[in-house]
Amino acid sequence: MGIRKKTTKNPPVLSHEFVIQNHADIVSCVAMVFLLGLMFEVTSKFAVLFITVQYNVTISTNGPEETPLNHFHHGIKDLATTFFYMLVAIIMHAIIQEYVLDKINRKKHFSKTKHSKFNESGQLSAFYLFSFGWGASILLSENLLSNPVTLWEGYPHTLMPFQMKFYFICQLGYWLHALPELYFQKTKKEDIPRQLVYIFLYLVHIAGAYILNLNRLGLVLLVLHYFVELLFHVSRLIYFSNENRQTGFTIWAVLFVLGRLLTLSLSVLTVGFGLATSENQGFDLAAGNFNIIFVRMNVLAAICLTQAFMMWKFINFQLRRWREHAQAQTLKKKQVPTKSKSKKDKANGVNGVNSHAADSPRARKEKSS
Repeated sequence: MGIRKKTTKNPPVLSHEFVIQNHADIVSCVAMVFLLGLMFEVTSKFAVLFITVQYNVTISTNGPEETPLNHFHHGIKDLATTFFYMLVAIIMHAIIQEYVLDKINRKKHFSKTKHSKFNESGQLSAFYLFSFGWGASILLSENLLSNPVTLWEGYPHTLMPFQMKFYFICQLGYWLHALPELYFQKTKKEDIPRQLVYIFLYLVHIAGAYILNLNRLGLVLLVLHYFVELLFHVSRLIYFSNENRQTGFTIWAVLFVLGRLLTLSLSVLTVGFGLATSENQGFDLAAGNFNIIFVRMNVLAAICLTQAFMMWKFINFQLRRWREHAQAQTLKKKQVPTKSKSKKDKANGVNGVNSHAADSPRARKEKSS
């Protein structure tokens, strides 16, 4: 994230600087248009597409008292809902930035590099904490952790409870909002490719799990990944407050490797074995069934390549840290002998002066007398 400089001058209306400074207010007005649309009968049907979750299906449970359960499936109308919650994510991003992160930055007086990394870690820590807590509560309520067979049993999982569908809508909305934020936050040109890569990876994997009806597997992997990423960004925030506190990075490094192994294991178990041995084989677009070998191989290839890419970035990060630590240690070792040497030189210099004074003609004359 770049540094936003606040100036007393008012930029021209609709100029780049005007849009950047007031983007949260502009987006809030756009979101209010959709909310006001709910108040009028003419526009309410249109506004509902953006605000509420679509494709509701009511199912009656078998039992003495039939209780209706609301489930949802995905469709093209979800694009409108995702767009609205992308606007909400932009507003929340601006609120966290202005009322939390900017105040801390003014107190700490970070450098430009630390300022950018602190803003990035602050925003992502809030998002990962919220997403991890929300996702974990869905996993517990749906009993997906106690019975891993449910990850592939009964595929295709076209029907989702409200919380699960809304979770995926919000995830897509958040990562889509990160694209305009590159402009709003004045991101440096050298940082844009790196951020575009991980935004693209998030969108592809979340949308892929959502469209291919692998929402249960996608939810488990997201919660696992978000927990590891949360630990990293919290450790970086702690490091910025006190550079001696680096224990969090060590714990994160161990959990990162374990997270990659667990992600690969669950993916191979679900897609490679569970769906491959399922009775419901075939491709049926209307029924949402994508259980064919071509799709399974592409899903596994995408997950494995992503995990390999992340491990490659992780290894480079650790090597760079070790190299910097080794350089710092060698500099410290070099500084210690030079200090001791300078002390010896001073001592030798004093002794040399004294001996020279003792050998002077005046001193010899005094001795002879």
